[in-house]
Amino acid sequence: LAIIAVLTATAAISAILALPARAGDYEVGSIQISQPWSQATPKGAAAGVGYMTLTNKGTVPDKVSCVSDDASAQCQIHTMTMDGGVMRMRPVEGGLEIKPGESVNLKPGGNHMMFVSLKHPLEQGQTVKVTLKFDHAGMIDVDYPVLAMGARPPGAGGSMMQGSDGAMHMQGGSTQGGGMMQMNKH
Repeated sequence: LAIIAVLTATAAISAILALPARAGDYEVGSIQISQPWSQATPKGAAAGVGYMTLTNKGTVPDKVSCVSDDASAQCQIHTMTMDGGVMRMRPVEGGLEIKPGESVNLKPGGNHMMFVSLKHPLEQGQTVKVTLKFDHAGMIDVDYPVLAMGARPPGAGGSMMQGSDGAMHMQGGSTQGGGMMQMNKH
């Protein structure tokens, strides 16, 4: 009976390892885009967010910019920094760099994509189509599945959600204990 259990477990692990890359992964040039996703927003929200992991498999640095999306008037990549207990958010000028052989995570509480001036609320089950431009790898359209409001990112960690008051709130992960966020417009 123990041998059957070991063989069943081995077969299950082999089947998992043989699976192709996730259907939501993309490649353009030497850049791999993994786990793109967004969160639902409440009615009346002015902005939404998008997250992903970018991996540069090439030998030269590349920079990514958000060109457009089908849910808002403008999309931007933002950085997040802490300054005296206040979280500050501002657009990245000139694109976000991805060094050769490295990955950059756009995630709640860190760098992220911001969908500014939403045309409509982002609803769970929908998809946001985003056009990304890489300086070297080129342009690509990426679909961002919209998960529930306050959803945890694929692979765990904390989450950031937008409340009915339109403010962004931190939840879980390393952001426990609260804090404030300020958005700097440039």
